[in-house]
Amino acid sequence: MLFSRAVIAAAFLDELARVTGPGSLLREPADLLTYESDALVHLQRTPGAVVLPASVEEIQAVVRLCHQRGVPFVARGHGTGLSGGALPHEDGVLIGLARLNRILHVDIPNLRVTVEPGVTNLEITKRVAPSGCYYAPDPSSQVVCSIGGNVAENSGGAHCLKYGFTVHHVLGVEAVLPNGELIHLGGSVLDAPGLDLLGVIVGSEGTLAVVTKATLRLLRRPEAMLTLLAGFESIDAAGEAVSAIIGCGIVPAAVEMMDRLTIDAAEAAVHPHFPPTNAVLIVELDGPRIEVDELFGTVEAVCRRTGAQTVEIANDPAERDRIWRGRKAAFAAMGRVSPNYYVQDGVVPRTKLPEVLRRIRDLEARSGLRIGNVFHAGDGNLHPLICYDETVPGQAEHAERVASEILRYCIDAGGAITGEHGVGADKKAYMAEMFSARDLDAMQLVRCAFDPTGICNPGKVFPTPRLCGEVPGPYRQHPIERAGLAERF
Repeated sequence: MLFSRAVIAAAFLDELARVTGPGSLLREPADLLTYESDALVHLQRTPGAVVLPASVEEIQAVVRLCHQRGVPFVARGHGTGLSGGALPHEDGVLIGLARLNRILHVDIPNLRVTVEPGVTNLEITKRVAPSGCYYAPDPSSQVVCSIGGNVAENSGGAHCLKYGFTVHHVLGVEAVLPNGELIHLGGSVLDAPGLDLLGVIVGSEGTLAVVTKATLRLLRRPEAMLTLLAGFESIDAAGEAVSAIIGCGIVPAAVEMMDRLTIDAAEAAVHPHFPPTNAVLIVELDGPRIEVDELFGTVEAVCRRTGAQTVEIANDPAERDRIWRGRKAAFAAMGRVSPNYYVQDGVVPRTKLPEVLRRIRDLEARSGLRIGNVFHAGDGNLHPLICYDETVPGQAEHAERVASEILRYCIDAGGAITGEHGVGADKKAYMAEMFSARDLDAMQLVRCAFDPTGICNPGKVFPTPRLCGEVPGPYRQHPIERAGLAERF
């Protein structure tokens, strides 16, 4: 993408201040530091300016102004992303959506809720819990992550094996296009007629529009829910149990696995009292009580048959919460065992898990860096955590190379470079290893249809972004770039 140099001029900032409310524009260097990165902190960039709109109308005004002046913009939720998807543009505007944090409408009879993008994931479940309902997508960061970010990244969570990702629970959205136009996609029911533009927006990582409202599907609380925690001597043995459970025709609500390093980190942080084994497996079943009771006996028998050293069954909500607290604390808890860590995210076919995990163990030995593994075992979504010390010269770069090699293991196994964290700025270089040039050209055409001027979250997802009018193929330097009047990002 091409942008004029030094586009954030004082006059433009004054115009921004006029179209937003008092205190909504941040331009001082100290104020901008908070927004330099998302949760993938090794990628940092200071935005040209930050605006904190409090209404859809203010968002439209900001986007229209950016469109008129050719200034790039990036929408940001609560900054919990792990792919650099909300990394700001140095000569652009960061639009923070945290102030749009209202639950607008709860419709229990029709099992839906409409919210603004700054509402946190868990707030929805808390609001509708007294009515016996909940919102199924549950990323580990659900206490702090925003619905706007969930929609952008198509977030999943522990229970996506049975209930699917965010895209399966979004009925409709209101969004501001890169020219400032307000659109409504989908509606109040699943599978609205016409082109599935809603499905295009969900998971587009903020590159097509700014979502300002979302109507979401609620579920009724299942009649019964049982959770099992099994300890195994090895990851391989736990993986064998996962394959055997799925092979029995059982689809658990969740199947999660943690290795020794991540268990130690969780114990140090939140004390879930996991067994002192090399791997733990969490299996949760839900549904009609008679069905859960019947299938749970099979799950327990499979775990014992495949070598579980310990089997613990949560007998009440408090015990279930303790088990899940240990699992969901895994990412943040790594700070207890390592000065720094790099979170990676990839997917492999379930049957390839043992092979890929063995390659990761070999890589750990060769690299000299500890690698913790915590993952959604049921659908093969890996989250390796590469530990390093940034005070050691070159070790941060070494950790990044190790993380990259793990992505290639996923691709080699027939998997994908992301399961739920997104591509963002972190993994865009690997898109060409997963998709053909023709595939990437088709994706780029979709992006250009929404954003022909390329100002909406530029530099993300695609490895070599092109102007919408350029011919597909190797990059050709633009004349104004050769003249030194613009630069390519």
